Amino acid sequence: MNVSELLEKWLPNVVAYPADFIEATWQTLYMVFWTALIAGILGIIVGVFLVVIRPGGILENRYVYQLFDKVINVVRSIPFIILLTLLAVVTRFIVGTTIGAQAALVPLIIGVIPFFARQVENALLEVDHGVIEAAQAMGTSNIGIILRVYLVEGLPGIVRASALTIINVIGLTAMAGAVGAGGLGNLAITRGYNRFQTDVTIVATLLILILVFISQFISNLIIKRVTH
Repeated sequence: MNVSELLEKWLPNVVAYPADFIEATWQTLYMVFWTALIAGILGIIVGVFLVVIRPGGILENRYVYQLFDKVINVVRSIPFIILLTLLAVVTRFIVGTTIGAQAALVPLIIGVIPFFARQVENALLEVDHGVIEAAQAMGTSNIGIILRVYLVEGLPGIVRASALTIINVIGLTAMAGAVGAGGLGNLAITRGYNRFQTDVTIVATLLILILVFISQFISNLIIKRVTH
């Protein structure tokens, strides 16, 4: 029995619809890339903002910090599957539909920003305060401290947070598939689970795991480069 016969025997539904897996994988990569890019940029901005306005920060503002801190905690506490439904109106207003990979970007980005911002905040809090004080003593502006101290010294921590966030995003894209967002998660549910095609579910899951392993491998290489 050759390879093709084995595949047809053990993975009949996968062999029958290879184009569906290619399209689903592309949709997952599309959602992960744009979510990571947009939520990454905004998350870093929010994370830096939280650090500089927190009590003892270079732009301390306790009331604004408490407001942002509570908002982030509330959004992070909402299960993503519920967030998808809560933002349906907003998604329809921005994209024009609530179905598909493009529509999924709205709740994905909104859901990931608080998570990543908190990770960035924790990473920047590890920056030696003595370095910040030295920069202030030298007359460095607040923008200079943010760019040349916080972001430079905290880069390894930010990269680690980014790696964790990307893995989390891959998982969220699979969850978004439950409401028709497309991608491997949608394929595993609509074709694998609903139609009792177990081989489709298994292969879709393996592809998701492969994406996780690849992202983790790349992240580890970047972490080694920025920490040495």
